[in-house]
Amino acid sequence: MEQADHSASAIRFGTDGWRGVIAEDFTFENVRRVARAIARYLVAHEDYRSGVIVGYDCRFLSDRFARAAAEELAAGGVPVLLAESFAPTPAIAFAVRNRGAAGAVVITASHNPWEWNGVKFKARYGGSAAPEIIQKIEAELPQAARRADPPGGASAKLETTDLVEPYLRQIEKVVDFRSIAARNFFFVADPMYGAARRCLARLFERHGIRHREIHGEADPLFGGLHPEPIEPHVHALRQTVLAADADAGFATDGDADRVGAIDRTGDFIDSHQIFSILLRYLVEVRGMKGGVTKTFSTTKLVDKLANKYGLPLYETPIGFKYIAEHMLSKDILIGGEESGGIGIPAFGGPERDGVLNAALLAQAMAHYGKSLGELVSELHGEFGPHHYGRADLTLRPGQKERAVEAVSGSGLDRFVGYRVTQREDLDGVKLYFDNSAWLLVRPSGTEPLLRVYAEASSPELVQEILAGAEGFIRGL
Repeated sequence: MEQADHSASAIRFGTDGWRGVIAEDFTFENVRRVARAIARYLVAHEDYRSGVIVGYDCRFLSDRFARAAAEELAAGGVPVLLAESFAPTPAIAFAVRNRGAAGAVVITASHNPWEWNGVKFKARYGGSAAPEIIQKIEAELPQAARRADPPGGASAKLETTDLVEPYLRQIEKVVDFRSIAARNFFFVADPMYGAARRCLARLFERHGIRHREIHGEADPLFGGLHPEPIEPHVHALRQTVLAADADAGFATDGDADRVGAIDRTGDFIDSHQIFSILLRYLVEVRGMKGGVTKTFSTTKLVDKLANKYGLPLYETPIGFKYIAEHMLSKDILIGGEESGGIGIPAFGGPERDGVLNAALLAQAMAHYGKSLGELVSELHGEFGPHHYGRADLTLRPGQKERAVEAVSGSGLDRFVGYRVTQREDLDGVKLYFDNSAWLLVRPSGTEPLLRVYAEASSPELVQEILAGAEGFIRGL
């Protein structure tokens, strides 16, 4: 009797690609299978002869997984340009646009802990693949158990190249580093042991900007650090900024498409505040216009800024691929998400970029002559205080589903002590309260977690709402 093939069923693409635990479901066999499925998709639906970029991050065996994927793509008849070393995901996406490639395969698990790895697919436009593209790739997985005969009967060429230097030169075309250097700032760059190692540091070094890089060593275990630029993982960056009397610190995640920052006071500048600072800077200083697109979990401060400037505002489900869709179909100035991914199409195509956004934050500081904290205070002074928090809950089987069902109930008139005034269910369940705060409950698309988000007028109220929600959910 022929045995059923279950390996394809272990591969599921979430909000930004497929991820798995190394040596459990993220294996060479499964990576090769995904690469073969991508090759089949490219041959069937794209101009595959224009080739594909393959890049990777700093995780355990990422270089070897990338080589395995590249070999499968070439064997499937798709020419491959393989990164000669680790590279930020936005650098790989830039290479797609710059070279007119059919897409890119990126071996990375982005911000996930060290034991995870993954595969992202960037489409021909150099951004997150649209859901219909991902569906077509997934549909090829059952047929990708073995190599298909390549078109023309011969394997394609596989070459290597430097993907980082062209990307850094592109950032230098967008950011005026001379104006930053003129302020005599001192910055701390924290790549969190990830793929942005020596990127910001190299840019600062070239332009005479005083800086220090931390967590820039090679360490596939990330020094025990979770490579996501949010609290509490930015503690070392905060300590370094304070100890060095730096003007700001910038952190990027494992594959450098997300950004977080530390003010000179040690305060964390989260993605919502960064989004808002950049939106203000682009409109007021650079005179740029266009729509603003944000995910369901992003601050309402962005809504108020868009309204002030008379810019169209679009809200999407969570996942940058939805932001990218808007960037491709509409005139978008800036788009972003709660997790730190922010994209500016005029500068970086339909892709988020932690390194570019850190450099733009430095330029905004230079233009306004203010610290990041002062720029946030100005926004709060004009639009009211907006504070944000998120809790990631690991629950027992079935609890996630019960939690979403319980919060969705129309009979829930009060929650965590406040009257519910409105509900939205674009992605998860969002409750609005009579104190202008809101709470969102949503299962993660890439991890076994229930995410709970809240925004309110004070940090204390945010924590009160999150704690009340967690207590309710764990009690189910």
